[in-house]
Amino acid sequence: MKINSHIKKLGFLAIVLSFVSQSCSGGNDSGDETPVIAAPSNLSVQVDVIGKTVANPDGDGSGKVHFTINAANAISYKVLIDGQTKDLTTGDLTYEFTASGTKNYPIIVSAYNAAGQFVSTTTSVNVFVARKILWADEFDVDGAPNTAKWGYNTGTGDGWGNNELEYYTSRPENVIISNGTLKIKAIKEEYMGSHYTSARMLTKGKFSFKYGRAEVRAKLPVGGGTWPAFWMLGDNIDTAGWPLCGEVDILESVGNNPNVNHSSLHSPGRSGNTPDTAIITVPNSATEFHVYAAEWSAEGIKFYVDDKLFYTYANSATTPFNQNFFLILNLAMGGNFGGTVDPNFTTATFEVDYVRVFN
Repeated sequence: MKINSHIKKLGFLAIVLSFVSQSCSGGNDSGDETPVIAAPSNLSVQVDVIGKTVANPDGDGSGKVHFTINAANAISYKVLIDGQTKDLTTGDLTYEFTASGTKNYPIIVSAYNAAGQFVSTTTSVNVFVARKILWADEFDVDGAPNTAKWGYNTGTGDGWGNNELEYYTSRPENVIISNGTLKIKAIKEEYMGSHYTSARMLTKGKFSFKYGRAEVRAKLPVGGGTWPAFWMLGDNIDTAGWPLCGEVDILESVGNNPNVNHSSLHSPGRSGNTPDTAIITVPNSATEFHVYAAEWSAEGIKFYVDDKLFYTYANSATTPFNQNFFLILNLAMGGNFGGTVDPNFTTATFEVDYVRVFN
């Protein structure tokens, strides 16, 4: 009886061991174990500036740079460059920088495997970008301005928010190209209930840009109450409204204070009598042509007259000045800034040689 009991216990133990053995064997055959994916490693980044020579160490001015990226166990890459993220399935990237001048750009490169694991590295590159024209009007064809480049605001605009006195038209009496220059003419006349007429041209819906240099070569009108301007508004003005869209005044001058140029920026909380403004004296501004310009980047906006820097505005991500803007040329009469119109005023001309926009 004791022997039989011992044999039974041994038999039960054998059955248990057999079950465990079968269970383990079945688990191995099922393939449930997650395969191990090797992490990316040995990330390398080769940077080649197009046109780089001993004489031109920062490139040929095209702004083009080619990247060759490689990492073990990687199936994709991300490159953070010039404020943009580029997603790549191969390690080749050609990128074109557009801001003119020579600048150093920091770059972050990451390599990813199929499991989303990644390895990153940082580098930088010096690149020279030659200045080139993005858009221009030389006003060298007599007659009406090019409708592919310019449209018009017409009417009184209820004073255009400034209590201005003119009625804007697109008539040849108020806007015409002749002898190589654009002439915007303000005229004292009774027209559609207003006592003055003039013109306001704009590139809205035809051309806008983000960052670069905008300039006008112009000769200013004479007379108390005249108010010529070359300026920009944000493309989103129809949805965001003013001043949320942002405004950049490159040239503003008034006949009641001649030979003084005002450059200003308007934005939320800093509109109307904005503190973001500066002036510069421009001798003979009504008898000689001068170049009024703004150079605009994510870091700042610099204002010049005849290439003399007189005001720098510190731009940032919190301002409206990081989107596309369009151009405006106009000659207003009176209003909050133009002031009292000379009672002897009859006509005045805002003469423009060209408008140019560069990268």
